[in-house]
Amino acid sequence: MKNPFIINGYQGSEYFCDREDETKKIVNNLKNGINTTLLSIRRIGKTGLIHHVFTKIQTENTFKCIYIDLYATQNLNDLIEKTASALLSAFPEKKQTGKKLMQLIKGFRPVIQFDTLSGEPQITFDFKQEIQMNHTLQSLFTFLENQQTKTILAFDEFQQINEYPEKNTEAILRTIIQNLNNVQFIFSGSSKHLLMDIFNNSKRPFFASTQAIQLGFIPIEKYSNYIQQHFESNKKHITQEAIYFILDWSKRHTYYTQVVCNRLFSLELKNITIKDVHHSCNQLLNEQEVIFFQYRNLLTSGQWKVLKAIANEGKVYQMLEKQFIQKHALGATSSTQRTFAALLHKEMIYEEQEKEGSYFSIYDCFLSRWLEKL
Repeated sequence: MKNPFIINGYQGSEYFCDREDETKKIVNNLKNGINTTLLSIRRIGKTGLIHHVFTKIQTENTFKCIYIDLYATQNLNDLIEKTASALLSAFPEKKQTGKKLMQLIKGFRPVIQFDTLSGEPQITFDFKQEIQMNHTLQSLFTFLENQQTKTILAFDEFQQINEYPEKNTEAILRTIIQNLNNVQFIFSGSSKHLLMDIFNNSKRPFFASTQAIQLGFIPIEKYSNYIQQHFESNKKHITQEAIYFILDWSKRHTYYTQVVCNRLFSLELKNITIKDVHHSCNQLLNEQEVIFFQYRNLLTSGQWKVLKAIANEGKVYQMLEKQFIQKHALGATSSTQRTFAALLHKEMIYEEQEKEGSYFSIYDCFLSRWLEKL
């Protein structure tokens, strides 16, 4: 019996919850020549949505869909290597188009290796001058532009280009992309403020070049029905009380909700109650304790104190509010502000918008629940 609550990767629409509106919007953009910027916090299902969109659009069209994760890239050279490797995976050498691509790439004198486990190509370039990088990147996109089939290229964690030593990366990419008619783009990332600055700042190359889509939390009723359906279809019963507790305790943060449901589904139980959920949640926190203690060793005492304060509040709408600072004995307003900035930079906390306004919360839901118990 396959566990339907997938924790890593995308394994088909059967195991994908909701995102119907977002899927329709992105698919519609791609069909109509509009590039998309997808914004969300980490581990909320952004990458899964991209692959879900790929699945949907490929059932109706003959698009070639390519996904590139830029999170580990550190410079323009890395981006080019990632792009070349992804293209080589998408166009296998055994086909005529793949042979043409391989000839093109070999012209740049790379080192081509294949992963021993996945068999995926890994390309390394040794550029001596920046002009060589620009020419290679232009050539790769020109190759896609000349294909009979339209290409959809998704750059995940696109905000990483802000860290590149080549400060003209945006200008280089924008210059190439704006002349493409046969290639559509999805730019996604988990640092909302960085991505918004790239695409909404009138002084930057990508200004007003895409349509932004914000990915929020899945609605309670839709997630509840999804959980109920997968338990029932596998001849397991879970109470409504248990489901609502899961969604509240995991804060409907997709990854953490899936982890809890995955653990419960794996139990050799036909009937799952709120008591079973409590036990599994406590187990998950106990298993993570060694990591949480490591966090404490890596943070200053002030940062740890603020982190506990945020955990106890759940959401902090005014980080410099006198009542909040005094309640948790955080000290001077100026030091509290610096601490929030440091925790944001370390990606221990995130800032998000809702109807009530902007708030701060802890990224790791399990860490937040563990801190509440201290």
